Amino acid sequence: MINIEIQRLSHGKDLPLPNYSSENCSGLDLYAAIKNKIKIKNGEIVIIPTGIKIGLKKNLEAQVRPRSGLAANFGITVLNTPGTIDADYRGEIKIILINHGKKIFIIERGMRIAQLIISKIEKVKWSEKKKINHKTKRKELGLGSTGL
Repeated sequence: MINIEIQRLSHGKDLPLPNYSSENCSGLDLYAAIKNKIKIKNGEIVIIPTGIKIGLKKNLEAQVRPRSGLAANFGITVLNTPGTIDADYRGEIKIILINHGKKIFIIERGMRIAQLIISKIEKVKWSEKKKINHKTKRKELGLGSTGL
């Protein structure tokens, strides 16, 4: 288990820290740290604060992902999926939501609005070549080349 520093901001003091809803969940639930209800109209984009900051260590990334229930039942999703939180970011985590549904959706204080995945990151070093090895089944075949 990885230990990560977290800070609750004043507008999120009474909300739960991000947590796993069940023993085998991959994502930590993130909560809306808003004062008043926010109505999201069809096609509208809103940014929702979570009331927390985190201190990721080097070679870690946090990914913000949608909650499947909000997406499937209401068309509410995270716009930049997955949203990346870099190891050197120390600002408040905010969630960019969009309403792809047909009805207005209401976000209330404390609602679970997204999930957070913590991942290890491998850095790469490029090795530029005049030509790369094309000895694969796909070669240069593009989109859809492996079938449906």
